[in-house]
Amino acid sequence: MTTRRKQILKMLAEDGDISVPGLAASLDVSEVTIRADLDALEKDGMIVRTRGGALPAFHPKIFALLTSNNDSKVKIAKLAADLINDGDTVIISTGTTTSLIGRYLLGKKDIHIVTNNTLLLTYARVNPQLRITLVGGEFRPSVEGVAGPIAMREIEQFHVSKAFIGADGVCIDQGFTADFIEGAEFVRKIAECADEVYVLADSSKFGKPGFAKILPIDGVDAVICDGGITKEFTTAFNECNVKILK
Repeated sequence: MTTRRKQILKMLAEDGDISVPGLAASLDVSEVTIRADLDALEKDGMIVRTRGGALPAFHPKIFALLTSNNDSKVKIAKLAADLINDGDTVIISTGTTTSLIGRYLLGKKDIHIVTNNTLLLTYARVNPQLRITLVGGEFRPSVEGVAGPIAMREIEQFHVSKAFIGADGVCIDQGFTADFIEGAEFVRKIAECADEVYVLADSSKFGKPGFAKILPIDGVDAVICDGGITKEFTTAFNECNVKILK
């Protein structure tokens, strides 16, 4: 995504009433260019076109996540997808990085994904080899996922070979954390359903204290990250026999 299109998304998230002329004036480009950008963003599912402008297709928090640390997220998602084999059944939690795993499963056969991550549905539509079981419950736009007591009950029905989970923060003392309690509880439940648990986290999450604890650092099998992990975290994971994949 170009820098200008990221700016357009940010402006639409801040002011959904801004028009094509307003966008053009703010970004110092022609209205024709703005319309072309809006067409591209609509095609990617990022916006909904309206008469004279556009509206965001996602919650502002999701917009911010979708447009940050893209290179790291792609690298991490590819590494995670490489761990999934033909015929595997896996659980994937909410998160913009975890959702990208679906993009890199093309070519693999008979993959069954249990998830509460609605962003994953985009890839299920274009890949007939993906079978998606979407956990029921209440849709939460701020995380693009399903949550609540119904989701907690439903996830207990499953057993999978691998779970891929996201984290909002990673600290040595706190372990892996989430920004809200309900999300942390659901991810803990996911971990109980899997033989192997993988955490996906880019370097911006390391050293960031979180609100609700998910799991201690020795509560997972591996961490999939970018190259920005510090020596302190490397030592801590090694001492806990947690693999670092980067």
